[in-house]
Amino acid sequence: MYLSKQHNQDLQAATASEPLTLPEEYAMQTSWRTDADKLTFIACCNAPAPVAASSLPSTSASSSPLHITAGREDAPRLMVGDVNLFLNPDDEEEAEDNDQIIDRPNPVIGEVEIMIASKEHQGKGLGRETLLTFLWYILTSLDAIMLEYHSAHGKGKTTSEMKYLRVKIDKDNTRSIKLFESAGFTKVNETPNYFGELELRWSMLPSSRKEMESKMDVVPKLLDYKS
Repeated sequence: MYLSKQHNQDLQAATASEPLTLPEEYAMQTSWRTDADKLTFIACCNAPAPVAASSLPSTSASSSPLHITAGREDAPRLMVGDVNLFLNPDDEEEAEDNDQIIDRPNPVIGEVEIMIASKEHQGKGLGRETLLTFLWYILTSLDAIMLEYHSAHGKGKTTSEMKYLRVKIDKDNTRSIKLFESAGFTKVNETPNYFGELELRWSMLPSSRKEMESKMDVVPKLLDYKS
C-alpha cells in the first residue's frame, strides 16, 4: 500500500502520532508482540471469495474447518489499517488506594485507537465495522486479556479489572467522534483538554455484548490462523 507524503501527514495529525525510523518501527513491533499491556489487529478488506463448499468433495467440505491462511486473507494488498488497545493503570484510583488492601482489584483503563490508512477505503463504513468487531473481541476475550495483563502488572493484587474503555480525539476530528459515539462511547466533557482533545468513555456492563451484537450486521467468529 503506497501512501503519499500529504496523506501520511494527514494520518499523523488525525492519530496524533509521530514518524518513526526503521529501527524504531522494529522496536515498536517487537513491543506489540511481547508486552502484556498492548493488543493490536491489522484491519483487512474482504479477501477473494473462497471456493464454494458445494463444489468441493463432501469429505473436504465437512472435515476442513474455516481458518485464516497466512498470505491470503492478510495479504499486503488487503491491509487497510489497524486497531489497538493500550492498558493503563488507573492512577487516580491507585492514589486513593491503600497498598495493604490486596483483595481489591487492580484498576485498569483501556485506551482504544483505530486507523483506516488506505484513503480509498475511508468513508465506506470499514472504520465502524472494524471498531465494533474489536470491541466485541475485547468483550468476549476480557478474562484472557486481563489475566495476561495481571501476570505482568498485578502489583500484588489478586486480580486486575477493566474499569472502562476510553478514546482521546482531536476536537476537530468530527468523523472519529461520531464513529465512537455510534459505538456507545460518550463524551466526558464538552470542553477539550490542554492538547485540544475530547475524551470519550464506554463502560462495559453485563449487557454490553448483546448490545454490541445488535449494532453489527454479522456477529464475528474467531478463526484459526494457519501459516
